[in-house]
Amino acid sequence: MSEKKMHGHVRVFNFMKLRSAATVLSVLLMLGSVATLFVNGINFGLDFTGGTLVELSYDKPINVADVRSELDKLGFEDASAQEYGAATDVLIRLPGKETDAHMGDRVARELNAAYPGEIKVKRVEFVGPQVGEQLRDQGGLGMMLALALVMMYIAFRFQYKFSFGAVIALAHDSLIVLGVFSLLSLPFDLTVLAAILAVVGYSLNDTIIVYDRVRENFRKVRRGTPEEIVNISLSQTLGRTLATSGTTIMVLLSLFFLGGDTINGFATALLVGVGVGTYSSIYIASNMLLYMNVNREDLIVPVKEDEINEMP
Repeated sequence: MSEKKMHGHVRVFNFMKLRSAATVLSVLLMLGSVATLFVNGINFGLDFTGGTLVELSYDKPINVADVRSELDKLGFEDASAQEYGAATDVLIRLPGKETDAHMGDRVARELNAAYPGEIKVKRVEFVGPQVGEQLRDQGGLGMMLALALVMMYIAFRFQYKFSFGAVIALAHDSLIVLGVFSLLSLPFDLTVLAAILAVVGYSLNDTIIVYDRVRENFRKVRRGTPEEIVNISLSQTLGRTLATSGTTIMVLLSLFFLGGDTINGFATALLVGVGVGTYSSIYIASNMLLYMNVNREDLIVPVKEDEINEMP
């Protein structure tokens, strides 16, 4: 990206100089995400697969890694354990289709044999496989409905070419986040799904701001190619984009490193999504306008027949 010229008080950067390379990169990332989804699938969490959740409280701080190791020895296959809030609290997830009202007492009793001390069962929750499957289906439908509503909104507010660019950018962001979770086999639960929906909202907000400036400049700038107008618009919104993304990423990094295992997946999905969403606002949403040959005529406000008749 090279500096090109000044437009008013704004320094204009030639973002679209890299549009072809960015297109190739995005296609490769999306194909890679699809490939890893087919090969590895998604590591659905307890929310989607069903199972038992047990929260235990120890009388002294406990090493979660030791708890995981002991659960494996006790025969609890695919069980996961994580620190939950305090260093003395442990959250255990036990996948399985059968419910047991005494599961929490059983886990506490067997762990207590390995770690003498007082262990209290704070809660036991069971998610049935049918409920998990329903949550998974509803989550997918929610994503599809969100993209359809976004497409309608953008087409109504701007023009249909803008709506295609926005939806492709949002699909691009969501697919890459899913691809990262699939590639790394990270647990995918309801918090991650919520993070992906948040990414859709974040990316959409950034895209609409860019689109609003593109529409304004197509009407104001009388001379200039569509590519030049897009570069001007992106340069005008660059400061706002960097400030918003930068502050958001700083907060997410704090959550990622200090928030604990409970929201680690949420923070990871948002970190990936915000970074990719910032990129897609420039090189997917704006780039698609050029591929669809957007021009000034697409954005001229139509003159009403009554106004024509009133002209002298």
